[in-house]
Amino acid sequence: MKKVLAIILGGGAGTRLYPLTKLRAKPAVPVAGKYRLIDIPVSNCINSEIFKIYVLTQFNSASLNRHIARTYSFAGFTEGFVEVLAAQQTPDSLNWFQGTADAVRKYLWLIEEWDVDEYLILSGDHLYRMDYRQFVHRHRETEADITLSVLPIDERRASDFGLVKIDESGRIINFSEKPKGDALKGMRVDTTVLGLTPEQAQEQPHIASMGIYVFKKEVLIKLLKEASERTDFGKEIIPDAANNYNVQAYLYDGYWEDIGTIEAFYDANLALTKQPQPSFSFYDEEAPIYTRSRYLPPSKILDSQITESMISEGCILKNCRIEHSVLGVRSRVEAGCVIQDSLIMGADFYQPFAERQSDCETKGVSLGIGANTTIRRAIIDKNARIGCDVQIINKDNVQEAERENQGFYIKSGIVVVLKNAIIPDGTII
Repeated sequence: MKKVLAIILGGGAGTRLYPLTKLRAKPAVPVAGKYRLIDIPVSNCINSEIFKIYVLTQFNSASLNRHIARTYSFAGFTEGFVEVLAAQQTPDSLNWFQGTADAVRKYLWLIEEWDVDEYLILSGDHLYRMDYRQFVHRHRETEADITLSVLPIDERRASDFGLVKIDESGRIINFSEKPKGDALKGMRVDTTVLGLTPEQAQEQPHIASMGIYVFKKEVLIKLLKEASERTDFGKEIIPDAANNYNVQAYLYDGYWEDIGTIEAFYDANLALTKQPQPSFSFYDEEAPIYTRSRYLPPSKILDSQITESMISEGCILKNCRIEHSVLGVRSRVEAGCVIQDSLIMGADFYQPFAERQSDCETKGVSLGIGANTTIRRAIIDKNARIGCDVQIINKDNVQEAERENQGFYIKSGIVVVLKNAIIPDGTII
């Protein structure tokens, strides 16, 4: 794996994940209480013994840069690094990144200097655990120019992905990016060739690209240099390459979730609370997920009832009820609160006198969730201040609403309270 360089694409503006991406890049969005999305591909690389990792970013990259700088530093006796390459203007190119392929093209001068055989292109907003060694081994074994990681998918979600058709050797013979209608029907395949049972093949009649690629070094350089107008891997580079190059499919059969929308993000986080075995587990000692060491105190839980939930470190919970929820680091929940089916991201700091008495008489709204507040089916972003006697329950069952001036959005029926927002005492959402 010393001959592999990983390139993680930080994604675009992340409009579908707004307002979580209002102040941060998509890969910097917190997940599972204490991690960030970027920790997933970086940890997969480290566990696969790939230690040369670039992260390409363009939007709101300050918090992502800070997280990577604080989290990943390899010992001085290794070539290993995790380094952010932000979009920049140069004398040769005055434009920002125009797409995934264009982002890599802009930094080709840097990445082609490395003595490697393959480039591993990854996305920064997926939740999955994968051993890239097997992926690269399959690429080398089939003498492929490009290998795509693929998985079978059902009809309902298929039009959100690039779909492929393969021959019996696993070679990709047709590629269609996010097809709809008849084009979608035309991409149906018999997925029993991937090892699915006839029943599974009936349910999952499409093969979707996961947006994870291995390129031979010289092939990627040639493709990016010969057609500068092609700016995207999924839409242009790979479909065109399928005609002239050996493009292979690698079947991935584990859990994988593209966290591109608020609903997908919400569902993926709350799925982690399942027991005995959730779809994705952070408890795998063979392949741990790494993140920043914060050295926080243990959580303090006083006379509270907690069911089917994950509580991160450094929390203070007083006489409250928490059901099927995920609480992030430094979360503070006061007496009389009920939190159900929600994701509370916590805080970046403690207020002075963090262990103060619960008190609704003081002026101003304190960091955390104030006393006697009810929160259901919501995402509360970091450093939010929720007052006393607040109800965040979407009482009118609104599906979409933009109330940024009041500190929240509603997307797919999920209330999202903005980072640093203040929700005054007695508010009903």
